[in-house]
Amino acid sequence: MDRQGEAARNAKESLDLVLQISNILDTGLDRHTLSILIALCERGVNPESLAALIREFSPNRSSSAASSTSVHRDSFVRRSQS
Repeated sequence: MDRQGEAARNAKESLDLVLQISNILDTGLDRHTLSILIALCERGVNPESLAALIREFSPNRSSSAASSTSVHRDSFVRRSQS
């Protein structure tokens, strides 16, 4: 197999793996979005900044995360007061 073909196969396998991880973590990101995010990281964009943008612009994820954080914080406060 030539180098270009092998590089394409490796890229596809890597994206498949990232998609599986994304699905396990229930990020809601599709294959196309993940490929764009990977390309941006490869071009030097800060991954933490990208993650912050994804959180900010994902309405269903941000409200879910906010309520989850609130529940954990309230649970911690109740345990601390006991």
